[in-house]
Amino acid sequence: MAKGTSEAADVTPRRGRPRSVETTNAILESAYALMAATGLATTNIDAVARHSNVSKMTIYKWWPSREALLIDAFLHHAAQMLPLPPASSGTPLARARRHAAAYAEALQGEFGKVQLAVISECISKTGSAELFYARYLQFRRDALVEMIAAGQADGSISADAPAEDLYDAIYGSLFYRYVFGIAPITPAYARTLVDLVLRPKG
Repeated sequence: MAKGTSEAADVTPRRGRPRSVETTNAILESAYALMAATGLATTNIDAVARHSNVSKMTIYKWWPSREALLIDAFLHHAAQMLPLPPASSGTPLARARRHAAAYAEALQGEFGKVQLAVISECISKTGSAELFYARYLQFRRDALVEMIAAGQADGSISADAPAEDLYDAIYGSLFYRYVFGIAPITPAYARTLVDLVLRPKG
C-alpha cells in the first residue's frame, strides 16, 4: 500500500533528538504488555518506565499524554497482528475477506479487550474517541476504504454505496457484536458479512 510500509512507526513525532527505534519499541511493547496483563488502570507512565527500563523523562518527551502512549502501543501491536493487506496479496474482495476474518478472530482474544479499554479510556478522559481515531483508526480506515473502492472500480465488488459506508457496515457490525456480545464472532461469519455488504460480482 502506498501510504506507508511501517504502520507501527506511524506515531506523532516530537521535536528534539531523534527517537531510537529500539527504545521506542521497548516502550510500546511494555505498554501493551502491561495493558494486556494488568489492565489500563495500572498502566501508567511510571509502570511503563520500569517495565521498559526507559526513563519517564524520555516517555514524556515523546508522547504528549498517557492516552496517546496507550493508543500508539495498541497501534504498534495491531500493525504486527493485523497488518493491512498489500495490493499484491490478492483481489480487493479476497483481501477484504481475509482482513475482516483476521479482525474477528483477534477480537476474541486480548486484542479485543485492549482495544475496547483504550477507546473507553479516551472517552472517559477527553469526552470523545477522537484521539483514538486520529492516531489509530483513520490510517487503517482510509487504507481499507481505498481497497474497497479499488474493487468497485475493477468491477469485482458490485455494491455501489460509498466505500466509506461499506467499510463502516463491515467493521461497525463486527465491533457492535463484540461489544454487546450479541452473537459469536467467527472468521467465517466475518467473511460472510463481507460478501453480504460488498456483493461480489458473479
